[in-house]
Amino acid sequence: MSHTPPQPPWRIPLVREIGIILLIKLAILLTIKAVWFTEPTVPVNGSERVSERLFGPATQP
Repeated sequence: MSHTPPQPPWRIPLVREIGIILLIKLAILLTIKAVWFTEPTVPVNGSERVSERLFGPATQP
């Protein structure tokens, strides 16, 4: 009785295609992250603007 050894996963075409697609998606996501999300942006007077929006304008004594 002849028993064939199991194929390595990368020899199966579907596994290869899914692996390649996942690598391409990962590269695209890392590129998007590097281009648009490199450093955080902090608005000028951000906390003052939020408090003014929530609690109304500050009153002068």
